[in-house]
Amino acid sequence: MEHIDTLLQARWIVPVEPEDQILEHYSLAIRDGRIVDLLPIEAAAERYTAAETVILPDHALLPGLVNAHTHAAMTLLRGLADDLPLMTWLNEHIWPAEIRWVSPDFVQAGTELALLEMLRGGTTCFNDMYFFPDIVADCAERMGMRAVVGLIVIDFPSAWAQDADDYLAKGLSLHQQLRGNPLVSTMLAPHAPYTVNESALIRIRDLAEQHELRVHMHVHETAGEVESWQQQHGQRPLAMLERLGLLGPQLLATHMTQLTADEIERCAAAGAHVLHCPESNLKLASGFCPVAQLTAAGVNVALGTDGAASNNDLDMFGEARTAALLGKAVAGDAAALPATQVLRMATLDGARALGLDSEIGSLIPGKAADIIAVDCSTPETQPMYHLISQLIYVTSRQQVSDVWVAGQRRLADRQVIGAESESIIAAAWAWSRKIGNSDAG
Repeated sequence: MEHIDTLLQARWIVPVEPEDQILEHYSLAIRDGRIVDLLPIEAAAERYTAAETVILPDHALLPGLVNAHTHAAMTLLRGLADDLPLMTWLNEHIWPAEIRWVSPDFVQAGTELALLEMLRGGTTCFNDMYFFPDIVADCAERMGMRAVVGLIVIDFPSAWAQDADDYLAKGLSLHQQLRGNPLVSTMLAPHAPYTVNESALIRIRDLAEQHELRVHMHVHETAGEVESWQQQHGQRPLAMLERLGLLGPQLLATHMTQLTADEIERCAAAGAHVLHCPESNLKLASGFCPVAQLTAAGVNVALGTDGAASNNDLDMFGEARTAALLGKAVAGDAAALPATQVLRMATLDGARALGLDSEIGSLIPGKAADIIAVDCSTPETQPMYHLISQLIYVTSRQQVSDVWVAGQRRLADRQVIGAESESIIAAAWAWSRKIGNSDAG
């Protein structure tokens, strides 16, 4: 018999690749952090002897969810300034709070809280954009999560850097430090067209090409932003990015709620990716991303939660359900964004946007063992006619029982392994008292 590290026996396995496939009463074999086999439970018992066997009789195994757009540390600003439009929310509450409070300690406390929440909700990989990306990288590595940390660039000074040159210098230094890291990688993260000057964007374009980095950016988030930019510059922001050579397969454009039919075709032709954050867009009344039109044109669309300050959670199961329902309403078509497509958006399409689809996003032999187990025995998910539909339209993140990242168990029976949950929550409470008092003043 062949020895392996871990054998997972489950009622169902949903590999995502190929789409719509459901394997019933199957096992998944893991060795050295990678998937080596998927086969019927009886055949696995004859072929493998495992150091650990985990029996999940009422569970579905899925690829770990990929949260394609986060500001992890902003969990500390969750609920601070709700029910406000984007620019009021930013200018009068969020940016003043960040100016006063953002520091290495703030980012560590907020990121650790975010990672607790994401692991418990089945997210195994996240793409972040925030200050002190070195702290974010350290938190992810310590807590055993896969992450792409954004090398943020913004025109105004912060506790992290003073100007575009300083942001880029510190970002590139971190990029070099993380080269070869098995869990944490980097991409360039200019905040938005209205907060990063054109000369900095040209440098970012050149550095992206030189270092083979992707570019993660807020683009066309609100009608007001696009209209204001057009009045000042005589063109829409996306046209400016195209003129500068940034509209291409390296671009991860977040939100994209304001798009013309021509812009959709140009994104498709360029191979750009769109990161869709439906709940944040709804809460801030930013607009509706035309997901069905984008995917019909061939654009890769991935799902993200945005930060907890504007969502207010990091729940990818909730985000997937919202994306499916909203996508139908926006398209005026009940057949738009079927459950299988939305599950792929939350897994393989997210991995593809991050350039990690050869490593994660589906459960096939050779890929990293980033896996989640979802308990389907609860009354809320009965009866079971179609598993993938239940996962998208019914399942809650509280049904995620177990999580593995690179074959290492990070959540067992709803308990995060290797994290001091009580101290992380206590730190969040301490920060909330300081920040809340300051905002009220």
